[in-house]
Amino acid sequence: MNARANAVDSIVRTPRTLGAVLRRERRRLGVSQGELGERINLRQATISALEAGAVDAKLSTLMDVIAALGLELVIRPRSTATNDDIEAMF
Repeated sequence: MNARANAVDSIVRTPRTLGAVLRRERRRLGVSQGELGERINLRQATISALEAGAVDAKLSTLMDVIAALGLELVIRPRSTATNDDIEAMF
C-alpha cells in the first residue's frame, strides 16, 4: 500500500499548527524524533522545538524536515476558515 494513502492535506497558518502537522505525520510514519533528526543531521531537540511551534527555525531546516517526512509545501490563496477553526482540527 502507498504510504501516502493515509496522509491528509493540512492548512497551516501558525508555527504551532505547522508543528502539529509535522508531529502527526512523523508519528503516522512510526518515526521517532531522534530517528528523523538522524536522517537529516539534526538534533532530536531541534525536531522537538519545531513540533512545539518554534518560531526561530531556519527555513532550510524546516524544508529538510518536510522533505524527510515525504511532504511538500504548497502555497495557495488563503481560505475563509479562521485560525481557531484550523487549530481545532489538531
